[in-house]
Amino acid sequence: MIRWLVFDCGDTIMRVWPDYTGPMAHWPQVEAMPGAATMLAALRGRYRLAQATNASESGAELVRAALARAGLDEAFEVIVTARDLGVSKPDPAFYGAVLAACGCAPDEAVMVGDSLALDVRPAQAAGMRAVWYCVRGDPSEGGEADETITDLRDLPDALARLDAGP
Repeated sequence: MIRWLVFDCGDTIMRVWPDYTGPMAHWPQVEAMPGAATMLAALRGRYRLAQATNASESGAELVRAALARAGLDEAFEVIVTARDLGVSKPDPAFYGAVLAACGCAPDEAVMVGDSLALDVRPAQAAGMRAVWYCVRGDPSEGGEADETITDLRDLPDALARLDAGP
């Protein structure tokens, strides 16, 4: 049974502006990805939600501050950052730390992210299931993901299929 949803941050929940540097909380413009607020509101009562980000310049407090600027901070119970851990995705230790922070077994968590190499494959290697949010490229390339979505508002249906099992 899925208890935890673990989300990548950049280009999954929050839009990354390539011209900006430094902590996202300090960027001149901060914006949620299309459909993120609606999706999080739909899932918040059914699952516990976590952020797992490769942010190297932001600890959990700065990530939460960036999320707050987009009105999404209260959705996330746990925030894990590469800066705080001293290790980043795709290192298996990163995913071990995420699971420990959530206090759950790998089969109770689903990773949702925009990168097959950083989010999907390493989460699966850690025993989690993974949903690829294909915002760039061809969705047919995500055959290894447990589910592939191109719109965050489709995540609840993808999770229902995962919960239903094979």
